[in-house]
Amino acid sequence: MSKASENTAKRWVLVLTSVASFMVALDALVVTTALATIRLDLLASIETLEWVVNAYNLTFAVLLLTGAALGDRFGRRRIFATGLALFVVSSAACALSNNAASLIAARAAQGVGAALVMPLAMALLSAAFPREQRAKALGILSGITGLALIAGPVFGGAIAAGFDWRWIFWINLPIGLVALLLIRVRIAESRGPKTALDLGGLILATGAALATVSGLMRAAAAGWSDPQALAAFAIGALLILAFVAFEQRARAPMIPMRLFASRGFSAGNAVGFALYASMYGVVFFLPQFFAAQGNDPLGAGLRLLPWTATLFVFAPIGGALVNRIGEQMLTAAGLTLQAIGFAWIAMTVTPDVSYIRLVLPLILAGAGVSLAMPAAQNAVLGALAPAEIGKAAGTFNMLRYLGGAFGIAVLAAAFTANGGFGSPAAFSAGFAWSISVAAALSFLGALAGLCLPGRKGRAAQALAKA
Repeated sequence: MSKASENTAKRWVLVLTSVASFMVALDALVVTTALATIRLDLLASIETLEWVVNAYNLTFAVLLLTGAALGDRFGRRRIFATGLALFVVSSAACALSNNAASLIAARAAQGVGAALVMPLAMALLSAAFPREQRAKALGILSGITGLALIAGPVFGGAIAAGFDWRWIFWINLPIGLVALLLIRVRIAESRGPKTALDLGGLILATGAALATVSGLMRAAAAGWSDPQALAAFAIGALLILAFVAFEQRARAPMIPMRLFASRGFSAGNAVGFALYASMYGVVFFLPQFFAAQGNDPLGAGLRLLPWTATLFVFAPIGGALVNRIGEQMLTAAGLTLQAIGFAWIAMTVTPDVSYIRLVLPLILAGAGVSLAMPAAQNAVLGALAPAEIGKAAGTFNMLRYLGGAFGIAVLAAAFTANGGFGSPAAFSAGFAWSISVAAALSFLGALAGLCLPGRKGRAAQALAKA
């Protein structure tokens, strides 16, 4: 193959993996600004709205590591295309849904497809680019994926305001079908080592996540003493213990428990879990608060920009500062800023609060999370030897998306215990409590950040790995 043909092939891999990753990242949050419209159209409860978001997050989170393993065994391009095809078909099912149950089921299927696409996009890109070009290519992919998380609420709001909310999902079809045709002819097949699939770990992890999140949602609807909620919590706890015990004996564990012996790995994952729990919980409720104030979905999405768009400014700053001041200070300071921003909003919010009074705390919270996010990921990946980075990255991604599902459920429990959809005043009261919980989760994440190794500890860690 000539140099020009090789460069063209690499560009096609970058374009197609970026398009697919953008789509699946966008759909994680694209419905948030349309939730108020979906609630009225489908007569949905708060618990149903939670499942519309969390059905995607949960299946995505628990299948991420399995998706990577399937690609290594059966072919990365094949599984990548299979995941994208499933994502496209389930997007059509979302658009055709005429009741909440069918929408939730289709969202869960979307999450399965996304779990096959996202890790294999990175694997295909890594296989296509030589080592000296790989970091730049992966950086472009990560930047495009980050842009999707910012654009999702605005994009969803624009479609829900100008068209029917179902067009949020219809738009995936033409893009996905063209991408599938090009993947077949433009991406070469590649495989990794054929490791055994950890089906037992997958079943236990899925059951634990579903039981725990279901218990939180049930508690939000029926109270914390509800027998079904308590039973779900008990089942979730038992399945978590069973998962840990199973992984310690598994021949090819999905998450090797020995990795948690590293202080940086454990604390970094705790930071990621708390960060996503607070962030996803707020992005679930904040657009609905703006809708309760009389804004259309697009207006609600645009009002999120002082919070979400700070990623463009502060994430590069955070990445540059990691090696200078260390992950410990950046994660602790960043999540403290987010906690202050959320607490400020909780103390300020009323049904008729002026938007201008929320801009500064939103910027503060956005700056904080943008500083903490790259530092937390760097802490996890830097805590282990290079051979363990794949497992480390997969575990970090799995736990942060599980954190997102957990955060939505916990904030919803606070909302329903103190407010509701009955009136703007009731919504405002519930929202104030829920964002107070988000502030508390952010503060817990800051405390976890203080448990990361300091600069001297990082230097000792690097020597130990060398």
